[in-house]
Amino acid sequence: MMTDDKSKLLRSLKIDRSADKTERSGRSWLPISAVIVACLVGFAAFAAFEFRKQDAPKETAQQPAAQPQASQPPQQTTTSSKPAGTLAASGYVVARRKATVAAEITGKVVEVFIDEGMTVTEGQVVARLDSVLAEKDFELARSRAESADAAISAITADLEDATRIMTRVQTLSQKNFATEADLTKAQARVGVLSAQLRQAKSQFLTASIDAKRSASMLDKHQIKAPFAGVVVDRSAQPGEMISPMSVGGYTRTGICTIVDMDSIEIEVDVNEAFIGRVVPGGAVNAMLDAYPDWTIPASVIAIVPTANREKATVKVRIRFEKKDPRILPDMAVKVNFLADAKAKGATETTAAN
Repeated sequence: MMTDDKSKLLRSLKIDRSADKTERSGRSWLPISAVIVACLVGFAAFAAFEFRKQDAPKETAQQPAAQPQASQPPQQTTTSSKPAGTLAASGYVVARRKATVAAEITGKVVEVFIDEGMTVTEGQVVARLDSVLAEKDFELARSRAESADAAISAITADLEDATRIMTRVQTLSQKNFATEADLTKAQARVGVLSAQLRQAKSQFLTASIDAKRSASMLDKHQIKAPFAGVVVDRSAQPGEMISPMSVGGYTRTGICTIVDMDSIEIEVDVNEAFIGRVVPGGAVNAMLDAYPDWTIPASVIAIVPTANREKATVKVRIRFEKKDPRILPDMAVKVNFLADAKAKGATETTAAN
């Protein structure tokens, strides 16, 4: 009986290992679950923070955008109360009369009488070519013309004498004092001299034409200004060869460049979308890049009736109302077509009609 009591006592003191394992496993999962939950909560908080941070600039940008919409009506009212703006364009000063003076023949330059900046008149000699051979040719042609003229005088005198003799022989023949042979001989001589006179006159005409041609060729050795203007470039120097066409080597094709300062005007390119705001006769303010504080009054001459397909522009010609020595060709210029240019041009067109 004591043995049974001892056995029960020993069984009561025995530790239940299965319950301990279950308790231990449950306790080990608790920390892991807590860590996982903490990570998820932290990730969710970080995502919410980043989302709010990205949405903040959008809300800030939307708020100013909404404010101008609210203040837009006052701005529209201010713009409508202002007068129409002017149309601006840029271009260059150009000369309608500009020429490179060249020789009509090939020759060596002997003298140049002009320099840059000089003012020349129409027909003024600007250079001279070597004309020794041309002078000899002119003298020879003139001598031939004089010889032909002298031959005409001699033949004319012989013809007059032969005509008198023929008339006298005819009178004597009618009275039977001269034979028929004498009359025929006198008539033949008059006919021969008449033919020689026509030949001499033709030779004289040919010699005269040749002399005029030689004189014209001699005159071409003096290069003259085609119109009055200012020399802007001097190309040739004494001793150089010059020719009306380029033949290679060191042969030049021009002596100088002359510009007629009275023909200067402005050429600008206006966008074809705004060409309707430009009319002939419209008022324009021009400002040279060289003198930005100087406003030059001008007006529209014409709108060139063609457009540039590549640039989508239309060329407009503008005149200066007053010429000034400071205005030079190829200067850059900016122009403003005044707001009342269209009305002014329409008024002038109506008055002209």
